[in-house]
Amino acid sequence: MPLTWIIAAILAFAAIGFVMGRSRALASAGRDRRGLHSLPSYYGWNVALTVMTPAFGLLALWLLVQPVWIDNRVAEFLPDDAIAENSTRSLVMSDVRRVAEGLSALDAPTSVTEPERPDEAFLVDLKARLNEAGIAIASDIRPEVYIAAQSYRGMTSTGSVLMTIAVLLVAAGGFAMAYLLTNKDFRARNTVENGILIVLIGAASIAILTTVGIVFSMLFETWNFFENYSWREFFFGTNWAPDFRGNSELAIAPLLWGTLYISLIALIFAVPVGLLAAIYLSEYASKRVRSVAKPAIEILAGIPTIVYGLFALITVGPMLRDYFAQPLSLGESSSSVMTAGLVMGIMLIPFVSSLSDDIINAVPQAMRDGSYGLGATQSETIRQVIIPAALPGIVGAILLAASRAIGETMIVVLGAGAAAAQFDRGLGHLVNPFEAMTTVTVKIVSQLTGDTDFASPETLVAFALGLTLFFITLCLNVLALWIVRRYREQYE
Repeated sequence: MPLTWIIAAILAFAAIGFVMGRSRALASAGRDRRGLHSLPSYYGWNVALTVMTPAFGLLALWLLVQPVWIDNRVAEFLPDDAIAENSTRSLVMSDVRRVAEGLSALDAPTSVTEPERPDEAFLVDLKARLNEAGIAIASDIRPEVYIAAQSYRGMTSTGSVLMTIAVLLVAAGGFAMAYLLTNKDFRARNTVENGILIVLIGAASIAILTTVGIVFSMLFETWNFFENYSWREFFFGTNWAPDFRGNSELAIAPLLWGTLYISLIALIFAVPVGLLAAIYLSEYASKRVRSVAKPAIEILAGIPTIVYGLFALITVGPMLRDYFAQPLSLGESSSSVMTAGLVMGIMLIPFVSSLSDDIINAVPQAMRDGSYGLGATQSETIRQVIIPAALPGIVGAILLAASRAIGETMIVVLGAGAAAAQFDRGLGHLVNPFEAMTTVTVKIVSQLTGDTDFASPETLVAFALGLTLFFITLCLNVLALWIVRRYREQYE
């Protein structure tokens, strides 16, 4: 049964349960609401929630566990000779999944009817038909891959049937249990509110567990990376030169320097402009001007980053090259740190401006009136009262902008290029804002793009880079929290 039909069946069970639970409660009280412990709707919601909560929980758990279990089972049956010298079991399994998907698209039988291995002509014809169906199969289909794909389809089909039966049985069991417990003395309101509390706690836990899962997934893969590559070379080396033939130099310093340099230029441009715009909008602009200017600034936040990247590539980069880099003999390329930094700064203006504006407006009017009563001018009030009082929130806005800058990819690719900083070219190269450099995020994408071997250091380095970025943003959050608490205690 398709997933949408399973969800529809659960919702239908829940709707029927709501009506029947409500009717049963009223019937047990002689149709007199005053004899019920709770409102009639609570009895209906009790049955509906008892149907939906365990059924949807089992469905989500099954959908998470089944693909992993099937992958592991099928991978165990793959013979060693099915794995080429320049490949891995995980790469072969990706081919198995693509072939299985293609066979499903072709509506092929879910089991191998041939007693022997399929011949070469059959597999060549199969590859052609899969490509015609839009399933891209780059390499030749090996007999072992075909047989594994059929096993994969069979297990998936069986698992889907078992999932449907299990989920519907759980839904029916929840319906029966809640319906039988329904009577006029049943504390339905307490049960429903406790159930909703559990659902809310589960929803809140998703964010926490997701963060924990991200950290642990990066930790495990980073550990695998450092088992194959020296951590000293990674942290203290000065050259980035990945080579999938095994002679790689994978130092983070060149990428980290480009990340921090581009982010610094972006913040140097965005923070003053955004903060001054926020002060004008909140303290000086009329209501008419504010109603037009604030939405116009916030439009910048909705522009896709690829559009900013094109703007950097076509307009800002050539302009900086022609009017600054070439006349000053600082560079010949339109791809540079300054190009990416300026365009990224434009992108960050609404983050700083809009948040700072809301924070400044939240400063109590009594503080302004008290400053004016002591004889301070408007500019003195802004400098000495409003900005210090709003500083915790402004720091948060700047932190958000910094995190956004550190994680940006497309603007850097199109504006600053993909070449890492070269420490051997000296300090002049490193500090020249018109040199092409790249960032950590760009290299994470490039190392994980294409048919990569997830057992090689050249691929696993992406997880070490990601964990490093996570640590940097964590330190920024801790610093911002310290600043916020310090000033909050002073102005509360």
